[in-house]
Amino acid sequence: MTDTHTRAVRARRIHFDYPEGGLDRHYVQGDLVMSHLVAYLSSTFPEGEDFFVRSVRHYADQITDPVLKEQVKGFVGQEVTHGREHTALNARLQQMGYPTRLNERLTRMALRWDERTFSPLTCLAMTAALEHFTAVLAESLLGDEDAQALLGATEVRKMLLWHAYEESEHRAVAFDVYRAVGGSERRRIWTMRLVSSTFAGSVVISTALSLFRDRAAYNPVRLARSVWSLRRSPFVKPAVRRRIRQYFTVGFHPNDVDNTDLLNRWQPELFGETGQLAANMRR
Repeated sequence: MTDTHTRAVRARRIHFDYPEGGLDRHYVQGDLVMSHLVAYLSSTFPEGEDFFVRSVRHYADQITDPVLKEQVKGFVGQEVTHGREHTALNARLQQMGYPTRLNERLTRMALRWDERTFSPLTCLAMTAALEHFTAVLAESLLGDEDAQALLGATEVRKMLLWHAYEESEHRAVAFDVYRAVGGSERRRIWTMRLVSSTFAGSVVISTALSLFRDRAAYNPVRLARSVWSLRRSPFVKPAVRRRIRQYFTVGFHPNDVDNTDLLNRWQPELFGETGQLAANMRR
């Protein structure tokens, strides 16, 4: 079994294409609400990943552990690539009628406000907290066939599987940087409480506003069915909620839940010579 604390983190050369007409309007298996929700989350990634990189880089010179220093390099490379690929997806979603450009702008304004308002250490704590959210959701996608089935067989599915794998791979890097530079448990937990409330609120409000612009959402039967189906979403299962809440435990570490087997299973499935992403890898 791999030592999760010394796991190598490296950026991969990869690219995804979204040709015009290549995605259905409601691309998450025709589900109205989930299509808008995923589009909103995608719209936050380019600015969010930049924020994560700035937060971690601020302390890079203070890291003395050679393993963590290399992981930080890999983290930065992966996050930069994630931002670039979500920018491409967001451009296609904008053309399809989703307000991704507006959401990107609002995300940038919110994160710049955070950086003006909070200390660099709190911004790093915010990064660690948000990385926990993304890692738990990512591992829910990789480990749950129902979650994978939602994405069908589109290019979006391949991109989100790749993103999920790398989020799972580097899930502890920002957390370990926070600890290495003296971040306290009190600040970490307090910041997670702040992030949890603002993140949940932004998802609900922004998804609702996005739906408001979609004529299909004015079909009351279809909208009600889509909202009702959220109760059975694999991303809100009790096990997922429990994993997110673990962050509030004093002494918590992202690697308390070992994901080695999950990553080992998906590595050849995605990146092997005949893997799902073989055609997307830049050699």
